[in-house]
Amino acid sequence: MHSVSISPYFASIICTKNKQKFLLPSLNKHHRNLQIRAMRAVVQRVASASVEVDGRIVSEIGPGLLVLVGIHDSDTESDADYICRKVLNMRLFTNENTGKGWDQNVMQRNYGVLLVSQFTLYGILKGNKPDFHVAMPPQTAKPFYESIVDKFRKAYKPDAVKDGVFGAMMKVSLVNDGPVTMQLDSSQPSKNTTGVAEES
Repeated sequence: MHSVSISPYFASIICTKNKQKFLLPSLNKHHRNLQIRAMRAVVQRVASASVEVDGRIVSEIGPGLLVLVGIHDSDTESDADYICRKVLNMRLFTNENTGKGWDQNVMQRNYGVLLVSQFTLYGILKGNKPDFHVAMPPQTAKPFYESIVDKFRKAYKPDAVKDGVFGAMMKVSLVNDGPVTMQLDSSQPSKNTTGVAEES
């Protein structure tokens, strides 16, 4: 009898003369506790979107992108730079001149961007109750989020980028166009590691 270990995260196979016995996957403690460490954005292509606080609309856009932004406790400026660059360059729109789909980004279409801080993107269920301890604490997240909004405005144009009210109870309304919804994490291999230009 001999055994062959596939990986720490998969089953070991025990071979005998007459049969094979497959053991159930065994996840070690490190794997069970593995958590995403990245800034997270949920990007929705919209026909329109708005944010209401205390019965008053504080921000709204027409066609463009609604971007929910989750900030992890370990995020840095490089994470913010990555999310800003990728969101603004995502080719989620049809080229009206050629009819080609998935061809143009929000800047090429001169559309709006509505950013909304969303710490619940880092909710982890403990039983049935969400836990948000991996999200950046409010006292540090607020200035960090404001710097993200500023990055978007500088990279695009100030009047095209709107945002919600950090920490407020917001009602976000949207008409999802498509629908098209994409999730983007800053912990991508191309973020800061390869030194190779990303495909446009």
